[in-house]
Amino acid sequence: MPLDNHASEIQLDTITIRPMAMTIGAEIHGIDLTKPLKDAAVEEIWQALVDWKVVFFRDQSMDNDAFIAMSRQFGDLTPGHHVYGGHKKWNELYWVAKDRRKTRGSGELLYLPWQGWHTDVTPAINPPKVSILRGEIVPPYGGDTMWTDLNAAYEALSPVMREFIDGLRGVHYYAPKAGIKPNKDYLDQMKDNLIITEHPLVRVHPESGKRVLYISPTFLHEIKGLSPTESTALLDLLKTHAVRPEFTVRFKWEPGSIAMWDNRSTAHMAPRDIWASDFDRDFYRTTLVGDVPVGVDGEESTAIEGKPLVAA
Repeated sequence: MPLDNHASEIQLDTITIRPMAMTIGAEIHGIDLTKPLKDAAVEEIWQALVDWKVVFFRDQSMDNDAFIAMSRQFGDLTPGHHVYGGHKKWNELYWVAKDRRKTRGSGELLYLPWQGWHTDVTPAINPPKVSILRGEIVPPYGGDTMWTDLNAAYEALSPVMREFIDGLRGVHYYAPKAGIKPNKDYLDQMKDNLIITEHPLVRVHPESGKRVLYISPTFLHEIKGLSPTESTALLDLLKTHAVRPEFTVRFKWEPGSIAMWDNRSTAHMAPRDIWASDFDRDFYRTTLVGDVPVGVDGEESTAIEGKPLVAA
């Protein structure tokens, strides 16, 4: 299904696709995710996901058991989170609660243009290929999530820069955010679940064949082969470039909304504005077991510490 940025919607056999931005983001209508999906519907949704990087569904009210069952139709699920663990009742779920960061430390985040942007669990050798997020308690306003198209970001670089970074590799790991003083429990948790991986800075998407600027701004800390000064300068440039507004889509959540995004071609940013409000915000996420990224040169990522993600 080729991209069509001239049509207001794309009608397929079982779904209707309504694009939201030029290259990223589309709402999918005409499907009930609370019921088992036919193979044709799964295939159409998956292709829309590859094409549009993140797809959204409205009015899909379901409980966590139904959410897990729906997610499994698209692939094997990982445990909720490699570092932070799964939900006590549902091992496949990561509970995205409003105040979940309060237990990690104290201080004030330093402002950086890319602060908070990330691709899920890139410190793993095989990061999740897809994440699916369901809104349980949604604030009446605020709490929007944003995604950025890392293929569009790569294509917007100059030919000279693309040629330069095609052969580079970066080191991904978890670390406390700038400005935050982590507490001992949080540091122990990261140490006990240590994962570090060297990924290509540009990966080739295994289905679309497109080149992707594989920048997970929160987790990518070093470019191999460069001096510390060179690495820091290039990372600041690429991380800022990757989240330029023209590459992004923003989603306003409603009760019953579900977002599904391709971690192989996107980064996303959870909202910070909800911390300044009294509204609650309670979401649940599943992730699909992913593959090992491959660079332009055909070389796979290399694990430095930790084990691959496995099915729950």
